Amino acid sequence: MREMDFKMERPGLLSEGDTVTVSEGLLPSNYYYTIDPSLAMSANVPFPQRLLSRSGTVTKIIQNERGFYVTVSFDE
Repeated sequence: MREMDFKMERPGLLSEGDTVTVSEGLLPSNYYYTIDPSLAMSANVPFPQRLLSRSGTVTKIIQNERGFYVTVSFDE
């Protein structure tokens, strides 16, 4: 299992237990991932830590002073 955190801008877009798909974006030295359809975005991920799975399950949603954060668990 691999867990990854995503930043969500508005509440209520996702719920714990939801199955999500992610799309991969490429930067010059990193990857980034977006929960489709543009619900939340990951931090930059170095090339050696590339995500192999494109489907996962929302395990946790937290709110803090910086916004909403979604944790997704992937089978890897």
